[in-house]
Amino acid sequence: MPSPTLSPSAPRIVFLDRRTIAPQIKLRRPAFAHEWVEYPETAAADIVARLDGATVAVTNKVPLSAETLARLPDLKLIAVTATGTDIVDLAAARARGVTVSNIRGYAVTSVPEHAFALILAVRRNLMEYRDQVLAGRWQREAQFCFFNRPIHDLAGSTLGIIGFGALGRAMAALGAAFGMNVLIHSRTPRESAIGRAVGLDELLSSSDVVTLHLPLTEQSRGLIGAAQLARMKPSAILVNTARGGLVDETALLEALEAGRLAGAALDVTR
Repeated sequence: MPSPTLSPSAPRIVFLDRRTIAPQIKLRRPAFAHEWVEYPETAAADIVARLDGATVAVTNKVPLSAETLARLPDLKLIAVTATGTDIVDLAAARARGVTVSNIRGYAVTSVPEHAFALILAVRRNLMEYRDQVLAGRWQREAQFCFFNRPIHDLAGSTLGIIGFGALGRAMAALGAAFGMNVLIHSRTPRESAIGRAVGLDELLSSSDVVTLHLPLTEQSRGLIGAAQLARMKPSAILVNTARGGLVDETALLEALEAGRLAGAALDVTR
């Protein structure tokens, strides 16, 4: 069947970073007539040229600043192929009448499972054990057992979850399955059959594991800084699979180096 003839008003849709989506995931394109253009990735210097004349911008990690949006008068919609929208200047988009959409319920299984993989890796010192086995340390021990660090079980310990959307709720279910006591802190009070809602200070001081599952906004930026880290137990660990800007990483490094925190697992960069 021949492709439909595009009218002059057919919207132009540009995907700026298609490679950020696994190739086996098929994209469902609009049923209406449109022009579709996609790029594996897009450098900052190329954003405006590639979106020139576009009605819809599709992006995962390519940022769209106020300055960029000001140079794109035809843009009507920004579709973010993830949950977080902090790559877009939302105030500038709103002022220009540009709608911003995201994907809700994104990775509700894979992110919590990955967060728990990080929790287990840190609580059990898996990476250090692996390195020492590869270095021959275990083989040089006089006995079969090799205990260089205490072994900490998750069962009976306390999991503190900051942010209680779909990911936070999935974390609570996994924590309960491991036999952990679950504490919850959320800007929006939410009912839960699993876990107890508490203030941030109580969560930090009571938890053995603190995990972050909230968006990065001007209000949440730097949420975990020196003062918050000081409230945590020296035996506790911090896990961040949300956004790097939620944590003051300089303060985190200082706490780790000073022994005021047992460990951290971060899988975010900004």
